[in-house]
Amino acid sequence: MRFSLKRLSYRLILSLTLVVALVEGISSYFSAKVQEDQILDAMILGADQLSRGIASATWQSMLVDHREAAYDLMQTIATKQGIKRIRIFNKEGRIMFSTQEGDSGNVDTRAEACFMCHASEQALVRVDVPSRARLFSTPEGGKAVAIVTPIYNEPSCSDAPCHAHPPEQNVLGVLDVALDADPVEEEVAGIWRKYLLTTAASVLLMSLVIFLLTRQFVDTPIRRLIEGTRAVSEMQLDKPIEVKATSELADLARSFNQMREKLNRALAELNEITQGLEAKVEERTQQLKETHEKLIQTDRLVSLGQLCASVAHEINNPISGVLNFSMLLQRIMDDKGIPPDRVREFQIYLARIINETSRVGKIVTDLLAFSRRSRPMIERANLNRIIDRTLTVIAHKMRLMNVTPVPRLLPDLPLVPCDSSLMQQVVVNLMMNGAESIHGKEEGRVWIETRLSPDGNSVIMTVEDNGEGIPKENLGKIFDPFFTTKEEGKGVGLGLAVVYGIVDSHGGGIAVQSTVGKGTLFTVSLPIHGVPQGGKEETTVDVEPRPIL
Repeated sequence: MRFSLKRLSYRLILSLTLVVALVEGISSYFSAKVQEDQILDAMILGADQLSRGIASATWQSMLVDHREAAYDLMQTIATKQGIKRIRIFNKEGRIMFSTQEGDSGNVDTRAEACFMCHASEQALVRVDVPSRARLFSTPEGGKAVAIVTPIYNEPSCSDAPCHAHPPEQNVLGVLDVALDADPVEEEVAGIWRKYLLTTAASVLLMSLVIFLLTRQFVDTPIRRLIEGTRAVSEMQLDKPIEVKATSELADLARSFNQMREKLNRALAELNEITQGLEAKVEERTQQLKETHEKLIQTDRLVSLGQLCASVAHEINNPISGVLNFSMLLQRIMDDKGIPPDRVREFQIYLARIINETSRVGKIVTDLLAFSRRSRPMIERANLNRIIDRTLTVIAHKMRLMNVTPVPRLLPDLPLVPCDSSLMQQVVVNLMMNGAESIHGKEEGRVWIETRLSPDGNSVIMTVEDNGEGIPKENLGKIFDPFFTTKEEGKGVGLGLAVVYGIVDSHGGGIAVQSTVGKGTLFTVSLPIHGVPQGGKEETTVDVEPRPIL
């Protein structure tokens, strides 16, 4: 497994290891320091005993003033292993004897060997052993321990006939003994090495124990908890977390498993509720679809009723003409046939009968094409031709309403995949809606225009009127079923809702702009490439800002 300080277990292992190393290091340091001090103290004590022994051994010789014998004894002792030198100073600090050749002269009382006794103006008489010892470096580069032992003016010495030291003189001189400290230094270094290795081994062993315990009781449970949380995030709620330990992490794992089980049950209940809601939504959607189809059927019937009224008015005029011309023809003809002088007149009346009859036939044909009840069929059709055919049917009724339709159709318009019957219904609803919004104007007009969208992917049809317009607060509601601003009995609010549904089913879009008192502009966008079978292609309505006439 890759080492990373971002992991809690590794940070814990490192922290504990550092603490153990710090504690072990401090403990080993003080232990080694104590042993070093003990060894130095033992060496100093031995040096003091040796110094006192030398003083005692030479006391008798010095008492009888046999200095040569005392010096020979000290010279002999100085040859023993571990003794560097032996010196004797008088009270003034002059070297009276030294086992080291060339060592003579006076010693500065401010030097390290004399400083403890001569630090004040009055020299000390009694000084403890540690204060009389010193550790120094030899000219050869080694280490040495030296101790100074005062030679006191004892009564046996001051009363001797060979001495002239008065009794009030306390110290006659100093015996300075230096011992070789290199073996002690080696032993101390060995102690430090031993403690260093012991500390390193202890830290390594404790680190291994910490690592194993942390992996067992911290890292493994945490990894299993992380795996469990990831499984829950991936909605794998059937994988429990197994932490074999009696610790807070085990309690956390048990709590997490309880949460997972409750979440699993809640999710199952939620799925059941969702399935029930989906079933209800599907049922309600089917009901709304059926209701929408009924609304479209109802609006088509309303549109057909309007068309029938328009057709009745439109057909009534040519039929009346046919009747009048037929009566004239009946009057012209007699038992002998057509009088020769009235043949031309007879032909003129007959031609007018033919024209009026053809006009009636065209109106009936357009009406049948519009009102057929066959299954909607999407096929490529010419939108301009649909508009022309629709205007033929409703133009008379619009003129009766004192409204003039004004077509502005783009020549060579691309074919549009649509249901011609449904698109005729869109044109009728928008044109009649615009005509009905014009009240009290001498020149009411409804413009219908076709053009291509800027990207060339859609055909745009606009229907614009100069009626009373739609208030701003009603613009967002005009496509809602049963919303109408017309007087009671003059509308049920289905026309624009049906138009929206038809345009939407063709993959198109519809938008509206209106200014109160000036008019309304409807913009319908239909895709040229059509809608795939079973799906709807997304399109946008291209609405160019333009003034409402």
